[in-house]
Amino acid sequence: MRNVSTETTAHPALIFWIVAGWVGFCILPWYGVEDGFFAFEWLVDGYPFDEDYAPAAFLIGQGEKVWLAPLILPLITSLFALRRKKSDPLYAKILIASGAIGFGWLIAQGFGIGIRGFNFEWLTALFGDLGDRQFGMGYGALLLASAYLFLFTQGIAARGAINGDVFVVSAIGGVIVIVTVFVFFPIAKMLLAAFITEEGGYSALVFASKFFDDRLWGLGCLSGGRCGAAWNSLFLAITVGILTTVLGLVFALVVTRSGFRYKRALRALTVLPIITPPFVIGLALILLFGLSGTVTQFFADLFGVQPTRWLYGMPGVLIAQTLAFTPIAFLVLIGVVEGVSPSMEEAAQTLRANRWQTFRTVSLPLMRPGLANAFLLGFIESMADFGNPLVLGGNFDVLSTEIFFAIVGAQYDQGRAAVLAMVLLFFTLSAFYAQRMWLGKKSYTTVSGKGDAGVHPLMPNGLAVPVFIAAGVWGLFTVVVYGMILYGSVVELWGVNNTLTFKHYVTAFSVRFEETGIRWTGAAWDSFWTTIYIAAAAAPLTAAVGLITAYLLTRQSFAGKNAFEFGTMLSFAIPGTVIGVSYILAFNVPPIEITGTGIILIVSFIFRNMPVGVRAGIASMSQLDKSLDESSLTLGANSWQTFRRVILPLLKPAILAALVYSFVRAMTAISAVIFLVSAEYDMATSYIIGRVENNDYGLAIAYSTTLIFVMLAAVGLLQVLVGRTKIGRRTQFGAKEQT
Repeated sequence: MRNVSTETTAHPALIFWIVAGWVGFCILPWYGVEDGFFAFEWLVDGYPFDEDYAPAAFLIGQGEKVWLAPLILPLITSLFALRRKKSDPLYAKILIASGAIGFGWLIAQGFGIGIRGFNFEWLTALFGDLGDRQFGMGYGALLLASAYLFLFTQGIAARGAINGDVFVVSAIGGVIVIVTVFVFFPIAKMLLAAFITEEGGYSALVFASKFFDDRLWGLGCLSGGRCGAAWNSLFLAITVGILTTVLGLVFALVVTRSGFRYKRALRALTVLPIITPPFVIGLALILLFGLSGTVTQFFADLFGVQPTRWLYGMPGVLIAQTLAFTPIAFLVLIGVVEGVSPSMEEAAQTLRANRWQTFRTVSLPLMRPGLANAFLLGFIESMADFGNPLVLGGNFDVLSTEIFFAIVGAQYDQGRAAVLAMVLLFFTLSAFYAQRMWLGKKSYTTVSGKGDAGVHPLMPNGLAVPVFIAAGVWGLFTVVVYGMILYGSVVELWGVNNTLTFKHYVTAFSVRFEETGIRWTGAAWDSFWTTIYIAAAAAPLTAAVGLITAYLLTRQSFAGKNAFEFGTMLSFAIPGTVIGVSYILAFNVPPIEITGTGIILIVSFIFRNMPVGVRAGIASMSQLDKSLDESSLTLGANSWQTFRRVILPLLKPAILAALVYSFVRAMTAISAVIFLVSAEYDMATSYIIGRVENNDYGLAIAYSTTLIFVMLAAVGLLQVLVGRTKIGRRTQFGAKEQT
């Protein structure tokens, strides 16, 4: 009876997207509203007849934008699918044709017609001068494009793709489209600059001359000189990846495999560096270890030696990046270490294995997905980071800073920046494939549908001693660095006049209570509220896209899966400076015209930080037995219900990692933000950099310190809202554990 009903009743998803398409075409403004995507003044300002706010149907009715008229035909055609059964071959053909033709025409007219009429000379030669222009997509165009896309994916599912699963096929199609639009398209426009000649043509010789530059591949360091930026970046990234993975595992073991009483404080301490603008850590290190730093002067006086500039170069960048990126490894590894089944460890001990043998032969091998992902993220973060090398690099050239100076320096050489970005991308993708080869096709499943009330064993003594020493030393070092940051925010002039004062906080965040209400009089409030608003909007979207993508990669098999995974990681492998410039080049003109808006900031954060959600989700889902999905499907649930009710509740560590990382990175991002902020949407980091450039270090550090406390509170709130995975385990101390 159940199968018969699905054949004879209308399909809710199909009805929804057909209705959405008509709403987008006939009701919502077709082009972008000048007041902003989230402004609704257009409702009382000439809508629906004003050309600026009119829906496509009204524009066509007024004889304007006649190239939009063909879009109505696929909408009408899709209605014929409502009268047919899903098993009818014509059902799939109607939806595939409607979706493909409608979506294809949207793309063709979007790129064919721009702000000056036709974008291509052959169109002008064929049809003559258009005498009209086009604006960027608005609510209506966006909704209709989505409708056509998902009509197409429903048709593909009806033909039997992925066993006819509408949710899975639609999710794959949706992720492919948004990754193509917001990752491949802007980066492709940027990388094409590597082949552009001064005359505007394309030449491989231009690329070759920039690629084989000695500043990129030189090996002068072998003879006492300087190495090229490529080798410096590679060696630094490998070292940072190893150190951050080891330290992340150390902190994860202390939290999960020891009786350490102050685990909450340790969690907060490991998260501190990730919620700090990178150049602030660099400034704190300079105050400690620079030529006139506190520690440097102390040892110089103690041993009677001349202070040196040892911090500037490889050592300083390595310390700063390790401090900044260890929390990423910890956030990935904590869920993986907690997810190892205690019953397997107890079984090993039952077979007379001691705690060290159990850890080495059972626990550690099951953590391999987390270790591999933590190393990969540390490697990529080091490659893409330019804040720390900019402050501490000295003569130690790396790819990210070379790209930055190629773009914003006096040379303004987009071609050189593009070539450097290609080299950087090659290194990061090589690490990606090396990680896949190391993991192989082994199974790392530890959580199945069976009950598991086992207890994680404590670390063996031989491991616990070095782990606690490493955690203690690094934790103390982190406390000292942040103590210096806090101290720098309450002194008159950092390093010159150390008189205590709160004037920097007053200048930035003063508030006045008036009869009309609260007046935010501080200089930093505008950028602060904008940053909170943008980060809060980007975080859940980042987590959602990342975890759905991870679900598709770990739970589904489909053609092009490797290319699909490559696309999701691509944005993370490109420096933020390149992302910022490529977004300006791609989204400054129709069909997607969002430069200078808050939308471009949100979109850049989503796709820049999405890979963390993907990798955290993959690491956690690798431990969930697929029998959980199969059992749910056998009991009548569809893939969407299984994902929402079975998979997601077991992914709370991954969800928390994605939310925390995406929120705090949106709060502290600097590289892409420099290019994408506008007068209306000024972010906290760009404001802080402006203060640093004006030598107002006190205000910059006070603002950064405030952001740290705000984000600590936000991380705590996210932990409460997300909760912890409940799988009924006991702790070493007898109580039930909610991991």
